[in-house]
Amino acid sequence: MAENKSMQAPNTGTKGEKKSEWKTIKSILAASSGNLVEWFDFYIYSFFSVYFADQFFVSGNQALSLMQAAGVFFIGFLMRPIGGYVFGRAADRLGRKNSMLISILLMCAGSLLMAILPTAATAGALAPILLLVVRMIQGLAVGGEYGATATYMSEVATEGKRGFYSSFQYVTLIGGQLLASLLAVIMTHTLGTEQIEAGWWRLPFVIGAAAAVVSLWLRRGLEETTSAESRTNENSGSFREVLRHPRAFFVVLGITSVGSLVFYVFTTYMQKYLLLTNEGTAGEETFNKGSIADLMTICLLVFVFMQPAAGKLSDKIGRKNNMLIFVIGMIILPIPMLSLIGSATSPVVAGLLILVTMAFISMYTSISGIVKAEMFPAHIRGIGVGFTYAVGNSIFGGSAEYVALWFSNAGIGAWFGLYVVIIAVVGLVAVLFMRDNRKHSTIDNADSSAYQRIGN
Repeated sequence: MAENKSMQAPNTGTKGEKKSEWKTIKSILAASSGNLVEWFDFYIYSFFSVYFADQFFVSGNQALSLMQAAGVFFIGFLMRPIGGYVFGRAADRLGRKNSMLISILLMCAGSLLMAILPTAATAGALAPILLLVVRMIQGLAVGGEYGATATYMSEVATEGKRGFYSSFQYVTLIGGQLLASLLAVIMTHTLGTEQIEAGWWRLPFVIGAAAAVVSLWLRRGLEETTSAESRTNENSGSFREVLRHPRAFFVVLGITSVGSLVFYVFTTYMQKYLLLTNEGTAGEETFNKGSIADLMTICLLVFVFMQPAAGKLSDKIGRKNNMLIFVIGMIILPIPMLSLIGSATSPVVAGLLILVTMAFISMYTSISGIVKAEMFPAHIRGIGVGFTYAVGNSIFGGSAEYVALWFSNAGIGAWFGLYVVIIAVVGLVAVLFMRDNRKHSTIDNADSSAYQRIGN
């Protein structure tokens, strides 16, 4: 009888482990669904701005119109620290779930407003101002999304697999960008440039608003990961408390700066870069708006699949080693890669060059959320991750297109690669100050005890 009992015990444990694993997967999917929608809503502006930029900014110069539209994109980013602070504080004091629900509602409102915005033809000088206000609303929503989602996913993830599970934050982030790119491809091939410019560019924003409603429904079923004790801590959600962890604050700021910069350079800016570097050359017929959309869609699809692999690698070799591979790559690659991509006359060659760079970037993107979450204790994790990330992301990620287009418009486009390398060196310094997560992770079973109790 004793032998039978000993044989049955492992089966019971296995069933319990499978149940817990399935619960984790469902929570990750529900949380990341909203992340996908919010980033889809945010990115469709970038992908479709090539169609409506000159309707809001009437300049007669394509590069200048794109630069002005990128400036609005940048200002939307500047709202992220405010969103990171407000929603990060809410995530720590009111719970991760409530913070995520409010942010998706705000993004839904922003997308609806984008869909009905008047252009300069009807509103004159008021049109770009209204565009700016709406983008600020969306920037506030996205700024609040990152911190809450990153902390939630890190807290529900199974120990030993946090890198793998947390990678799905960028799977859905890139997925949102991919869906925006895919929609651009479909509309370009079915409607054509003229019809899109005539008003069909508004359709993606309507789709984004509808998807946000679906995400809201999915997120309503999420279980809270924070405990009442954590939420009622007198220092919960306090930025002053965050500053008592200066090492964590500056490391997160440093790695976010380079990570956000190169991410936006080799994803959203690539569309404009290929368009402008091939304008008026023999490659003009090869690199038009449609072919570039096709190319970037394929690259983003491959980039999505890189995330879980790189995240799983971090579970084995440690987050710090992943980050070292990333920053060293970003010191070596940007200058030659931008030069080669800009001179490429074949979409295949350009795509392969972009993918090589993306492989190094995935070492950061796959573990971006978990690296930052592991540095802060639970009662300030939402604001610590959300606000600090938003500052670096706004300054360097949000300005990536604008700065690159400024260099191009000034006739010194080749110098932009050096700018990227300089920021990557700053990132290397930050990574050198990182602790190895395998020895110093602040996320332990106690942090997610409330979540575990609900599950049991």
